[in-house]
Amino acid sequence: MTRPPENDETTHFGFSSVPLGEKQDRVDDVFHKVAARYDLMNDLMSGGLHRLWKDRLVTLVHPSRRGPFHHLDVAGGTGDVAFRIAKAGGAPTHVTVLDINADMLEVGKTRAAKRDLSDQLTFVEANAEDLPFPDKSFDAYTVAFGIRNVPRIEKALSEAYRVLKRGGRFFCLEFSQVDMPGLDTIYDAYSFKLIPAIGKAVTGEAEPYQYLVESIRNFPEAERFRDMIADAGFQRASFERLSGGIVAIHSGWKL
Repeated sequence: MTRPPENDETTHFGFSSVPLGEKQDRVDDVFHKVAARYDLMNDLMSGGLHRLWKDRLVTLVHPSRRGPFHHLDVAGGTGDVAFRIAKAGGAPTHVTVLDINADMLEVGKTRAAKRDLSDQLTFVEANAEDLPFPDKSFDAYTVAFGIRNVPRIEKALSEAYRVLKRGGRFFCLEFSQVDMPGLDTIYDAYSFKLIPAIGKAVTGEAEPYQYLVESIRNFPEAERFRDMIADAGFQRASFERLSGGIVAIHSGWKL
């Protein structure tokens, strides 16, 4: 079980500092507010690029079509990544979709039924820091745009390592640091001025999107996150930048 936080432990929530034990509830509230239009907002905020990023992620996962392939998609409640993996792997592939937010999972279940994918998917409400699965349960693990919302990232990485089989691989698609001169200035202006405004126009809420933008800036730089993955026990930890560094796909092997 996840240990209770010490009284003096704090972490960031956007640009604010909050007691560590409060962050998860605050993050949950953000996603309760945005669940119904989460995927629409992803299209609007990224200009559709998130679809290409997720396609690249699934290409790297490369689920086997030759035999049973057990995949865990964490913080994937609406099913966007899970549907792609199930389709890529075909009938032998089973995807467990885990999310701490019940509203996001309900969206995913509804979407899975419409796509006739319910037989290939299992939806589980649980915490990335305390996965309810035995050791060595999965062939691969993905988390897309979710790990930066986890209060204890190191704990989530440790759990990812625990539930992967030997030879299994961890993948994380997450916003990163723009490394293209000129694009960084444009990206900052777009993020802080337009994204909250788009969120308010579409969902009636600007505050959740202000938090999401701020949380991106607080996430470790790509090299530092690669080292955190290695510290969790993964071998050959590496990353690939996409779209000028707006996002990166990190990975590591359990060997």
